[in-house]
Amino acid sequence: MSRPGIVAMPNNMMQTAQLPEQKKVAIMQPYFFPYIGYFQLISAVDVFVIYDNIKYTKKGWINRNRILQQERDRVISLPLKHASDFLDVCERELADNFDAGKLLNQIKAAYQRAPYFKQVFPLIESILKNDQLNLFHFLHNSIVKTCNYLGIQTKIIPSSGIDIDHTLKNQDKVLAICQAVRGTHYLNPIGGLELYSNEYFLFKNIQLHFIQSDLRVYPQFGREFVPWLSIIDIMMFNAIDDIADYLDKGYTLL
Repeated sequence: MSRPGIVAMPNNMMQTAQLPEQKKVAIMQPYFFPYIGYFQLISAVDVFVIYDNIKYTKKGWINRNRILQQERDRVISLPLKHASDFLDVCERELADNFDAGKLLNQIKAAYQRAPYFKQVFPLIESILKNDQLNLFHFLHNSIVKTCNYLGIQTKIIPSSGIDIDHTLKNQDKVLAICQAVRGTHYLNPIGGLELYSNEYFLFKNIQLHFIQSDLRVYPQFGREFVPWLSIIDIMMFNAIDDIADYLDKGYTLL
C-alpha cells in the first residue's frame, strides 16, 4: 500500500518518469568504403555526425581502403586533385582523370565469384559512377547508400551544419557537438580510448563509451582469412541478415 499523499504509479511509468531521454551520438571523419566497425558505430547511435570541415590527412583512409584480391589485401583509392595540405575534406576534389570504370573492373575481378556479388556490385557501381567530384559529397553519398543497403536508419549530419564554435579542438569540439545535438551518450571507437577524459565528459553530463569490434571470420573463397577489409568484402561474402547480426551483436561496448 502506498503512503498517504503519494500517488502510486505502475513500474513502467515510474521508469519513464525517472529516466531522461537518451540520445547516443558518434562523430567520425568520412572514409572510402570503411570497414565493418565504422558501420557498427553508425548503427549503434541515434545521430552520426560526419566531419566535413576537418583537415584532410594524407596517407589515411579518407580516400582509400583495402579489398581482397588474389588471396591478399590490395589498396583501392580515389585519386585527388593536387591541392594545399591545409584544405579541409570538403575543399578537396577527385582528380579529373578518376576512372570509375577501371576501379569497378578491379573490384569485379576481385569478387565476381563471391556469393553475393550480383546483389552488391550494382550498389558499388551506383556509388562509383556518381558525377560528384567534391570529395566529401562523394564519400557522404557512398556512406549513406551503403547504410541504406545495410538497413541502417541512423540520422547522418555533416559537422559544418551544426551551430558550434568550429575553432574548438579535440574533446572540447566533440562535447560541443554532442551538446548541440542534445546527446546524452558519446560513442567512440576503441582506438580513441586515451584521447578523452571520462571525468570531463561526466562533468558535461555526457556519458562516454567505447566500441570495440569483434573479429568474425567468414569464408573468403576457402582461403586463409584476411580480416578488417573494406565493407565491400563483408557484403560480398555475407547475407544481409548475417551482416545485420554482426552490426547489432558483433562488438563490445565499454
